[in-house]
Amino acid sequence: MNKSIIAITVLSLLLLSCGKDDTTTNPPDDGKIKRSSKRGLAYNLANAADLDTLKSGVSWWYNWYYNTTAPTNYYNDYQMEFIPMLWGGNTSNNDMIAVKSFILSHPEVKYLLVMNEPNLTDQANRTPEQAAVDWLKYEQVVSDLAAQQRTVYLVGPAMTWGTMTNYSDPVVWLDAFYNAYKSANEGRPPKIDYLAFHWYDYGLAAQLDSLQKYGKQIWVTEMANWNPQINSYQKQAAQMVEMVNLCETRTDVFRYAWFIGRGTLPDSKFTYLFNPTPGQLNDLGKLYLSLPYSE
Repeated sequence: MNKSIIAITVLSLLLLSCGKDDTTTNPPDDGKIKRSSKRGLAYNLANAADLDTLKSGVSWWYNWYYNTTAPTNYYNDYQMEFIPMLWGGNTSNNDMIAVKSFILSHPEVKYLLVMNEPNLTDQANRTPEQAAVDWLKYEQVVSDLAAQQRTVYLVGPAMTWGTMTNYSDPVVWLDAFYNAYKSANEGRPPKIDYLAFHWYDYGLAAQLDSLQKYGKQIWVTEMANWNPQINSYQKQAAQMVEMVNLCETRTDVFRYAWFIGRGTLPDSKFTYLFNPTPGQLNDLGKLYLSLPYSE
């Protein structure tokens, strides 16, 4: 090829490249809602308007039960996960069958919450020794699901400071539970994929720090500040900002849930996110959806 032909070829390529549209094409929208994967709500969500309002900022919820009365297609319509729960100890065979049935009919479910506040005598109320026996049932549920090609992770027990004699401290209860379980199972530790924790006061960071000894990521499945100093929505809002930021930025917090959506009036703890009208957020609810997240 002679020099003149080469020159003409190069010039043609340059002209073609100059004529191309340099506008960068954005990748197609995958349809997924951009929000925190950690942020959830502890509340019995059942109303379509409530779900539709929350979907822009809340990824999951639970209702302390293994089933939900939310609209049938809630996951497809709102992209929000419902997380089933086996609330108490001494789980019945019927409950084990029912929770497995729910999970098998909902392919998006990857987690099972278990045992709500065992060291509170008006909640699950289980001694460490009782809980060690209970845990075998939770493990059986997960094992049965695995036999049907479903991997589900156990989240719990959900600890807080309690009212049980000698076990008010959640760490004391957990230590005794681990020991009781290992003693009864030839030294094998309980299957705990994630711990859960509830907190209603100042000082969440220190509480989470005390749980690091167990080497588990944590779901903070109930949080707000019920300290008597929190006597207005404005003060609760300041606590929400602090607690959410803490949970979003700590790598040991896997998920968290504000308590609660709505309840009887007046709201003496200043924690509700909704007004009485379905789908209508109050200012605290709007704040919860708007707060920054780490992803």
